[in-house]
Amino acid sequence: QVQLVESGGGLVQPGGSLRLSCAASGFTFSAYIMRWYRQAPGKERELVAGITSTGDSTNFADSVKGRFTISRDNAKNTVYLQMNNLKPEDTAVYYCKAQRTYRYYWGQGTQVTVSS
Repeated sequence: QVQLVESGGGLVQPGGSLRLSCAASGFTFSAYIMRWYRQAPGKERELVAGITSTGDSTNFADSVKGRFTISRDNAKNTVYLQMNNLKPEDTAVYYCKAQRTYRYYWGQGTQVTVSS
């Protein structure tokens, strides 16, 4: 059974940091590109960051460049999103997605709220 389980969300003040984790099971994690998306209320889901299957290349949305980093540990079947200098506009539900060609899986999401 395929599972992607996000964790690490919560309430944080502007300027603070959070690290999200996405633990995978039920598929060959190391063969999949991993991405983080987010969806704010009333907005479409948007791509935040991505990392190749080997972790040798990453990409980020312009809105988070320089503040967020993405990494993965294929031995632990886990991908991470380190979020620094958080802003109120980062408030959203964050989802991880695993993709290999036409096959993809989504997690259930974790809420991140940035507010004073």
